[in-house]
Amino acid sequence: MRKRIIFGAGKPSEPLKKSGNFAIMKKKIRFSLVYRDMWQSSGKYQPRVDQLTAVAPHIVDMGCFDRIETNGGAFEQVQLLFGENPNKAVREWTKTFNGAGIQTHMLERALNGIRMYPVPADVRKLMYKVKKAQGVDIARSFCGLNDHRNLELSVRYAREAGMISQAALSITSSPVHTVDYYMGVVDRVVEYGADEICLKDMAGVGRPASLGELVKRIKSKYPGLIVQYHGHSGPGMSVASMLEVARAGADYLDVAMEPLSWGMVHPDIIAIHAVMKDAGFDVPEINMDAYMKVRSLTQEFIDDFLGFFIDTRNRQMTSLLIGSGLPGGMMGSMMADLKGVHQGINAALKAKNKPELSEDELVVWLFREVEHIWPMMGYPPLVTPFSQYVKNVALMNIVSRVNGKDRFSMIDPNTWDMLLGRAGTLPGPLAPELIQLAKNEGLEFYEGNPQDNYPDALEGYRKEMEDNGWSPGEDDEELFELAMHDRQYRDYRSGVAAKRFIKEIEDRKAALSVSAPAKVTSKKLLAAHEDGIAFIYSGTTGTYSSEEEPLTAGREVSKGEIVMYILSGRTFSEVVSDRDAVINRLIIKNGDKVSKGDPLIEFR
Repeated sequence: MRKRIIFGAGKPSEPLKKSGNFAIMKKKIRFSLVYRDMWQSSGKYQPRVDQLTAVAPHIVDMGCFDRIETNGGAFEQVQLLFGENPNKAVREWTKTFNGAGIQTHMLERALNGIRMYPVPADVRKLMYKVKKAQGVDIARSFCGLNDHRNLELSVRYAREAGMISQAALSITSSPVHTVDYYMGVVDRVVEYGADEICLKDMAGVGRPASLGELVKRIKSKYPGLIVQYHGHSGPGMSVASMLEVARAGADYLDVAMEPLSWGMVHPDIIAIHAVMKDAGFDVPEINMDAYMKVRSLTQEFIDDFLGFFIDTRNRQMTSLLIGSGLPGGMMGSMMADLKGVHQGINAALKAKNKPELSEDELVVWLFREVEHIWPMMGYPPLVTPFSQYVKNVALMNIVSRVNGKDRFSMIDPNTWDMLLGRAGTLPGPLAPELIQLAKNEGLEFYEGNPQDNYPDALEGYRKEMEDNGWSPGEDDEELFELAMHDRQYRDYRSGVAAKRFIKEIEDRKAALSVSAPAKVTSKKLLAAHEDGIAFIYSGTTGTYSSEEEPLTAGREVSKGEIVMYILSGRTFSEVVSDRDAVINRLIIKNGDKVSKGDPLIEFR
C-alpha cells in the first residue's frame, strides 16, 4: 500500500538529461480517473456500492492514478434512487483509495450543491463537513455561470472543513469567454483562498491554444497554484487541449478508461499516457493486467443492469457539438427528449403539407436552435443545470414554431431564474425581446447575491427527522441527505425508491423482448386550442409523480402554481400552471411515462 499523502507531490520528476552541472528535469503529469463521471456521462445510473468496492482495489493496482473522482454531482441522488444509502456508498467507496494514498475528489455545483437547484447556505456548509468525514479529500466546485460570488462560500466552507478547495472554471467558447474573462474569475477565487484551479471543459469545446494560454497565464501569475484539466471527448478536441495545457504547466489531467472512454465521455488513459510520454513528460507506468481487470469488471456492471440505461449514441463522437456547445454528458437525455417530440413535430408538419423530418434532421435543427438562442440568453456556459435550461427552451421553441407560435412561448420557472439573475450574473447581455418578455410577464430582474434568496433550512429538516424518529447519522450525514435531496430521501426511507427501481429494471428488460405499445401523446398537440380548451405540456421526459393532494376535474389552479412533478432521470421537475384556470381532466395518471411536449392537463 502506498503511504497516504493528501497534499503531496509524489515522487520527484526523473532527469531527462544533464547539461553541465545542471539536470534538466522532466515535467511530471499526474492522472485522475473520473470513474463517477464516466458513468454519469454514459447513462442514468452508476454501480452499486458492492460493485464500487469490488473494482476499487484493481484501480489502485493500475498504479497510474494519483487521484480518483469518487462522488458528487448526481452520485448521492442515484444511490437514493436505487434505494441504497449514499452515505454508506461514499464511505465504502473512498476507503480503499484513502488507504492507498490516492486523493479522492468530488464535484459540486456551488449555489446548487449536489442537486439541480439552489441550496441554503447552512446545508452547503454541512456538505463539506460530511464529505470530509466520509473520506473525500478535494471539493471541485463550479458555478455554471462562473459567478465568483457563488464560489466564495464553496471555497470558504471546503477549507473550513479541512478539504482542498479546487475552484473550477466552466469552459466554453464564445465572444465573451476570453482568457481575460477567465483570469478575472481566477483572481477572485484565489482571493477567497482556493487551493487549486480546474479547467472544466464539460463539452470539450474549449479551443486548445486558448486553454494553453489560460494555463500559462495562471501559472505565471500564481506559480504554486495546482491546475487540473477536465475535458470531454465528444467533439474530438480534448486530446489536443490536454497536450496544450500540459505544455503550459498543468499538473493533473482527467481521464477515463474502457469500456466507457471516448464517445461523449473522456479520453482513455492509455492514449493520453502515450501522448504525454511521447511529448517528453514524466508519466507513471500503467499496470495493464490491472487495467484489463477494471475494464472487465466495468463491463460486468454494464451487462448486469447499467447497460439498460446507456444510450448507444453516447458511444459516438460528433463535431456538431462544437457549434452548439452542448455537453456530451447530456446527449442521452437529449436523444430521449427528441424521440418524445418527434412524432408530434412530424404530425404538425404533415398537417401543414410540409416535409417530415428524420431523427438526424431534427438533431441538426436542435443544434442550430441552441446556437441561435444561446447568445440571446446571455451566453450561459452549457453545463448542468444551465445546459438543460437552454436545451429545453430550444426544444420547446421547435415545438412552438411547428405549431405556429413564437420562440420563447414556453419558459419554465428555473430558466426564468437564470435569465433574471437569481442564479448569478449572466456572462453576456440578454436579447431585447427576452427583456421585454420578462416585463410583459411582470417579472423583475435581480442583482443581489444569489445565496440571499435561499434562507437557512437545516433546523426544519432536523425537526422532521426527530418527528419521524430518524437518526441524523454519523457526522449528521443522514440529516444532510434529507436536506439536500428531500424528496428522494423520503422515498428511500419509505422503501418506495427500491420498489420503483426494481420495476424500472423489469420494464427495461421487458422492452427488449416485447415491442412497447403505441403511445397516445403528441398528436393531441394539434388540437391544443380548439373549442376553448387549453393544455399544459410537459417540459421534460420522465415519469409523472402526483402530489399529496391529487389533481381532480373541477379543481381551480392559479397561474404560477406547481400542479405536478415529473421524475426525470435523477431529479424532480416542477410543472407550473401558466394561467388561472379550472381543470377539465387529467390526461395522465400517477406513474405514467411522459415525453417532452406531451399534454398533461386539459383546462376549460
